[in-house]
Amino acid sequence: MMRNVTAIAVAASALVLLSGCERYEGHGHQADAAAIEKQIKAIETQWNADYNAHNVDAIAAHYADDAALANPGAALATDAASRRAGIAQFVSDPNLKIEFASDRVRVAKSGDIASTRGHYAIHGLDPVTKKPRTDTGTYLTVWQKQADGSWKAVEDAVIPGAATPAAEPAG
Repeated sequence: MMRNVTAIAVAASALVLLSGCERYEGHGHQADAAAIEKQIKAIETQWNADYNAHNVDAIAAHYADDAALANPGAALATDAASRRAGIAQFVSDPNLKIEFASDRVRVAKSGDIASTRGHYAIHGLDPVTKKPRTDTGTYLTVWQKQADGSWKAVEDAVIPGAATPAAEPAG
């Protein structure tokens, strides 16, 4: 129950932050949403590789200093130490393999905040039974452009369930 409340709270925060977001193709002084989307998708591709390499430092580096990470069954991690500890525990399974990809990217008009929603599959050993298992679900990540121009996750929620990729709406 608590993880659902946490996921809902993170999702609600993301919706509030992104209420002014739309897809833009770089009109006037607005951000070039297509270029930002491409950057963020490239970051997610690298992030996926970092997980599969079990590289705790690289994974943790994708988060802003004040980011929140909501993983199923874990306390909300809102500081670097708790995020790092959770990540280290998660990638300690030598059989871990993750596949995730965004199904939708939204970029704010300002070009300094964006969100990705996507699907994931996590393959590994069940920590209790030690038998292979696959977990699937959806994730929602809110990204913020940093002072150095990089993009970092500021809110990251993992929601277990059926992982059916959503098609991007036409137009």
